[in-house]
Amino acid sequence: MAKHHVTTTLNGSPVEYLCEPHHTLLDVLRDDLNLTGTKEGCGSGDCGACSVMLDGRLVCACLTFAAECNGRTIETIEGMANGTKLHPLQQKFLEHAALQCGICTPGMLISAKALLEKKPDPTEEEVRYWLAGNLCRCTGYNKIVEAVLDAAAELRRA
Repeated sequence: MAKHHVTTTLNGSPVEYLCEPHHTLLDVLRDDLNLTGTKEGCGSGDCGACSVMLDGRLVCACLTFAAECNGRTIETIEGMANGTKLHPLQQKFLEHAALQCGICTPGMLISAKALLEKKPDPTEEEVRYWLAGNLCRCTGYNKIVEAVLDAAAELRRA
């Protein structure tokens, strides 16, 4: 089986990789590109732990073939901070203690960022709806929702 040569933009930088036709984007991110922030929770697209942005659209990396990413733009949790300066969402997750084991956190952050880019002033209901595809077994979601709403307010002030 021939490997696919893929050229993409990953977190703002050009990247090339070779992948088997059956490899998922999650496989390539973690195993080939050593970007281990994106997590595998279920492998079936049900938990949201592997959420990334593909051409500005929220997708599950476990359900996306890596070969499909040729010529496209990928954003992962590793590209969220600006050097050592955390994105406001990351900072608010820390301030609100909106994380525990960390498996869901990268997907929650990417999903929340996608929401705030589309809707800078979401209601609590909209935040809960938008994050409904991300499962967390530790926090109970309230702190996560509070952190997203607080980050949204800060981003609007900036």
